[in-house]
Amino acid sequence: MATRAYSVSPTGEKFAIPTQDDYKKELQRLKRIVAKQRKEGREIVVVVGVGFVGAVMAAVIADSKDKRGRHGKFVIGMQRPSVRSYWKIPLLNRGLAPVTSEDPEVAPMIERCVNEHKTLIATYTYDALTLADVVVVDVQCDYLKESLNNCRDGAADMQALEASLSIIAEKIPPQALVLIETTVAPGTTEQIAYPIMKKMFEKRGIRSDPLLAHSYERVMPGRNYVASIRDFWRVCSGVNERAKRRVRKFLTEILNTEEYPLTVLDRPIESETAKIVENSYRATILAFLDEWSLYAERNGVDLKKVIEAIKVRPTHSNMIFPGPGIGGYCLPKDGGLGVWAYRHIHGFEDDIFRITPMAIDINDTRALHAAQLVRDALRNMGRPIAAADVLLLGAAYREDVGDTRYSGSELIVRRLTEMGAEPRVHDPYVEHWWELESQDTYPHPDYSRARFFHRQERLKDLRMQPDLWKAMRGAEAIILAVRHEPYLELNPDRVVRAVGKPCAIVDCFCILDDERIQRYFELGCEVKGMGRGHIQRIKEAVRSTTRSRRR
Repeated sequence: MATRAYSVSPTGEKFAIPTQDDYKKELQRLKRIVAKQRKEGREIVVVVGVGFVGAVMAAVIADSKDKRGRHGKFVIGMQRPSVRSYWKIPLLNRGLAPVTSEDPEVAPMIERCVNEHKTLIATYTYDALTLADVVVVDVQCDYLKESLNNCRDGAADMQALEASLSIIAEKIPPQALVLIETTVAPGTTEQIAYPIMKKMFEKRGIRSDPLLAHSYERVMPGRNYVASIRDFWRVCSGVNERAKRRVRKFLTEILNTEEYPLTVLDRPIESETAKIVENSYRATILAFLDEWSLYAERNGVDLKKVIEAIKVRPTHSNMIFPGPGIGGYCLPKDGGLGVWAYRHIHGFEDDIFRITPMAIDINDTRALHAAQLVRDALRNMGRPIAAADVLLLGAAYREDVGDTRYSGSELIVRRLTEMGAEPRVHDPYVEHWWELESQDTYPHPDYSRARFFHRQERLKDLRMQPDLWKAMRGAEAIILAVRHEPYLELNPDRVVRAVGKPCAIVDCFCILDDERIQRYFELGCEVKGMGRGHIQRIKEAVRSTTRSRRR
């Protein structure tokens, strides 16, 4: 007898993977529920993929109301029953969010949609697609890099998306709208998704064209997670006029388009390109500031003050300090999808891209400089980095969120580990750092960033420190890596007392003001900062004052 497979949730709860006998019962359950929902006049929406975006998108749809105040949509969240992610289905069916979020609206919204309004359920069977009026596709399309600092040496991972589209086309009713929300390589909807679906329709004897559309999300993790989906501007398009009308109608019914109007473009490739250009623009501005950050360090300039002076001008008000590299799921890789598509979807052999891949490469490696600053700070204190206890404050990729995907902090820890340091990590929003704990399989088997560094095996045993002040005890260096609220006003005197001795302080994100930098020096600490070249002047001033007092 074969051993029963289980999927284990992040809290350790085990769920048996469905057997073949379970599928027929599950479909009958779905049919009974859907029949009841259709009597209520509700449109049936299947969201394929209940991960970081799909789970909350499903809840936003299920929570939407028509002009009469009625819930007009019934949503089925569909997740393939893999060992890695099946646990999301039973949790969602209890009304529990399968994703963690700092937004206080996420958990209550999912709970009320499941248990109060009964407009949201989850399933593991693709047969749910046979019941759909609308299918929303939130299957990841990653960009897998083969090198840390060569964007061109990579490829779009289309396999899961293509397989999902084939299954969708095989099962949906011919008049169902299929909306791709995934960020994809420009040209995917028309040149990859449409042919897949059209051929499957022809195989089924369906003469009509698939109703296929694209509309990218602009999800921002954090406290405004739901609002970034529901109360934000959307761009969309369809492969034909009917698809375009359907996607406009659908998005108007579920999103706050009165305050945030839709932009409907002529073709899906324009919608796809808009997402890539939007994120590439942001990534490029951040990469541009990297070189000026290094300039500032080497020439006694405080880049923080420079940026603040420039931002007074309204045309430059969106300048932002890059910190220790950029992270999140989109900015580090989306430009690569465009570079890849130009050759591998559209068939051009020349190389028109210069700035976009360069920006990705710069942002990929910026965090490595933070590790150098730790080394230099410890060296100035007469201590080697080898075997040094180094506390990293902040594992997430941005402030006040628990999202660690492609964070600069990960590269800091990996490089420090390679250099022989003993890292420890605190983050008030992160319980498990899966990129380290499960680096053999996360975020993608064989594609952990561990492969770019040596001596990474022991990071599987690294666990988050739950208590900030206890985590400081005995640290030889503290890295301020993320602008989390608990780190913004740390008192130097209390920090040094908690550590038990003077230590190196490395500010990666312009957290320290001049007064606190000065105080750390007065306490015998060494201070370094990304883009903070003026720190040396503060250090010299403190030393001069100390020498004068001794005389």
